[in-house]
Amino acid sequence: MAKRKAAWDGGRVKALRRHLGLSQQALATEMGTRQQTISDWETGVYQPRGLSERLLSLVAERAGFAYEAGEADTAR
Repeated sequence: MAKRKAAWDGGRVKALRRHLGLSQQALATEMGTRQQTISDWETGVYQPRGLSERLLSLVAERAGFAYEAGEADTAR
């Protein structure tokens, strides 16, 4: 069984957060998680899964966030 590529890598999470103009703490509060979780996602320690992955996708869609593969982590 082939592994699917994660939709939310560290660069994409960080780019979305910056697009929204939020700190890690503010995004964590909005998502009902800890700041450390957001940091872990952005640094690649962990990747969002399940409900968190879906919530990020919904937030991105509603915010009009377009992300191109290969976009630099520092984009803003």
